[in-house]
Amino acid sequence: MAWILLIIAGLLETVFAIALKMSEGFTRLWPTVTFVAAAAASFTLLSLSLRSLPVGTAYAVWTGLGASGTAVFGMMFLGDPVQVLRIVAIVLILAGVVALQLAGGGAH
Repeated sequence: MAWILLIIAGLLETVFAIALKMSEGFTRLWPTVTFVAAAAASFTLLSLSLRSLPVGTAYAVWTGLGASGTAVFGMMFLGDPVQVLRIVAIVLILAGVVALQLAGGGAH
C-alpha cells in the first residue's frame, strides 16, 4: 500500500510542477489553486508512505516520477526538450545524492 501511495504522490508532483509553470508566477487563479492542492496532496501521501518505506528509496522514486512526468510534459507541450532534459538530469542527480545520503545515514 505504501508503494501505491508513493506512486500517486510522484504523479501529483508532476501535476504541481505543471500547475506551477501554468500559473505564470501565481498570477492565474486556477493553476495556482491546482498547484497548492496537488502539492499538499503529494507531500501528505509522501509523508504517509515514509512510515513504511526507507526514506532514501522513497524520496528517489517520488522525485524520479515527478521529474520524469514533468519532462514528458515539457517535451510534448513546451517545445524545449533540451532545456527540460537538462533540468530533469540535474534534479535526478540531486535526488540520487540525497537518497544515497539518507539511505547511508541509516534514516528510515
